[in-house]
Amino acid sequence: MLGSILTLAFSFFLLLDPLGNVPLYLAILKNVDAKRQRLIIFREMMIALGVILTFALVGQEILSLLRISDATLALSGGILLFIIALKMVFSSGNQEFDARDYPEEPLIVPLAIPLIAGPSILAAVMIYAKKEPNLFVLFSAIFIAWLASFIILYYSDILKKILSKNGIQALEKLMGLILTLIAVEMFLDGITRFFCALE
Repeated sequence: MLGSILTLAFSFFLLLDPLGNVPLYLAILKNVDAKRQRLIIFREMMIALGVILTFALVGQEILSLLRISDATLALSGGILLFIIALKMVFSSGNQEFDARDYPEEPLIVPLAIPLIAGPSILAAVMIYAKKEPNLFVLFSAIFIAWLASFIILYYSDILKKILSKNGIQALEKLMGLILTLIAVEMFLDGITRFFCALE
């Protein structure tokens, strides 16, 4: 069970992409006092966690209502993850937010949604909610991935000083490569399920 939790948590961690969000968080919060920044990050991460857990809870019911098969689930999940992985690998790292766009303290948008609880992680938890019947495994994986992401973003100012912008970009591309492997494996699993269903 522990192995399943850690494997799933790692996949969710890649989709949350905290390293890719470090420069975005710093840019949006650059006019906010350092102590206040961390309170905002904690609040926004808690909101994001609530949204993700909600989608994990209702995801299985939604997919069952739509009568989506396991093969379709695996194939679509593989394609989705592959697209996200490609964006991570080939990202130029030039995505920036102008702090003037957020003259007041940001609330929910964009720090919680969509930077953390974005379409990719919400779709993924819905997919895994149907594939993984054990809610303890699913929720534990979500929490571990969220906690790791929270720590990285909470100390984002320190992390950027240590790794530099180029170091963060290199790690994000490495995470993208790993996510590519997971995506291809999921896609192949979908193909296998599809042909088994035809027999």
